[in-house]
Amino acid sequence: MPVTDEAAVTPREHPRQSTLALFGSGDFAFNLYWQAINLYLLFFYIDALQLPPAVAGTVFMVGTVWDGAADFCAGAVAERTAVAYRRLVGLGAVPLGLAFVAMFAVPAGHALLALAAQIVFRTLYAFTNIPYAAWTTRVAATSEARATIAGWRMGFGAAAGALVAFALPALVATAGSYAAAAAVLALAGTPLLLVIAWRVPETRAETGAPTPPATLHALALLVRNRFFIALNLAAALGGAAAAVMGQSVLYFFRYVLDDAEGGPRALTAMALVSVVAVPAWTWVARHCGAREAWLVAGTLALVPPVVLALAAPGSIATAAFLLAMQAAFAGVWLAAWTLLPDAVDWGAAKNGERVEALAFGTFALAQKVALALAGFAIGAVYQYAGFRSGAPQGPDASAAIRWLMLAGPAVLVAAMLAAVVAIPHRRDASQASTNSPDTPSA
Repeated sequence: MPVTDEAAVTPREHPRQSTLALFGSGDFAFNLYWQAINLYLLFFYIDALQLPPAVAGTVFMVGTVWDGAADFCAGAVAERTAVAYRRLVGLGAVPLGLAFVAMFAVPAGHALLALAAQIVFRTLYAFTNIPYAAWTTRVAATSEARATIAGWRMGFGAAAGALVAFALPALVATAGSYAAAAAVLALAGTPLLLVIAWRVPETRAETGAPTPPATLHALALLVRNRFFIALNLAAALGGAAAAVMGQSVLYFFRYVLDDAEGGPRALTAMALVSVVAVPAWTWVARHCGAREAWLVAGTLALVPPVVLALAAPGSIATAAFLLAMQAAFAGVWLAAWTLLPDAVDWGAAKNGERVEALAFGTFALAQKVALALAGFAIGAVYQYAGFRSGAPQGPDASAAIRWLMLAGPAVLVAAMLAAVVAIPHRRDASQASTNSPDTPSA
């Protein structure tokens, strides 16, 4: 399927709803990969590859930190080159799918090989996903339209998460290996990315547009952008909270509740809740502001951990906790992705120079570092508490699994809310967007 730069340009101020929906469906493809990593990769390392928990956590952490570095590099490269974002997405689609399968084809006990395969995949993911994310600034120009895009992206991402949570264990059981199951997911995601790269138009810079700033200068501009800094800190804390909770689910159900089948069911239900919650949060963000939606979502996320801490930790109570938290986190991510393009506009208005792809790469770097630390913390805490894979757990290990899933997200969400308060109000962001250059750098 050819990928060209000459597609007709739809004005960013009035993009077609069909264009926004097709573009947003890219997150279905990317989340087939991302949710498989987020929900099952650490579990795959510990239970399938039989790596010690601390080793598995370290491999996961190093891979995720590398992922963040690759995101940053991808943003820097995309910022300085004249290659269209859509072309980068099209060129990366097939290699990305192949690397995803290879990551789950590592033989048992090979930690270094697992790390190498993970690094290859995460590098390709970064150089495909960061251009896709930065492409948002060239599809829509207003906060309302960007909230719609974020809603489509979150909805498709949640649908992919539900599919992965429900289908991946069944695919592994049916196909007999994680690699074969990964191949099925790659066969679904790769063609979709190619279609998006082929069909979605991209607004290009006018002839004579200013040359993008050098990387170090662009970084200095980002540091001076208080909107961007507060957004990154809040999103990193929220991402770490969601990761600590989400990656604890399988262990909590299997080793604390003795309900191994309940974990995948809970993950599937969590993804389905996101599908339902995203339209509601999209409405709130469009009508009340993304910052305000984020504050409401974070406040709601503080309640379920307290309730479950006081309740008996049965499967029903745990599922209710997870569903409530997932509904709140849907609002967190909807708000974060809505505000990120606004942060780019804010910086352009305040500094007179536009930093686009590098902003998305730096944002992703901050999120990946937070996720890496979350994965490492899980492995380290489990190891310290005496966790033993595939065996009944002692009281210390059971308590560690329980309280890490409850207290960890609560503390991180409280810190996240403090950072959200520092994000400029919507009226200030709107003024920055109005004053910013209409044409993005290319």
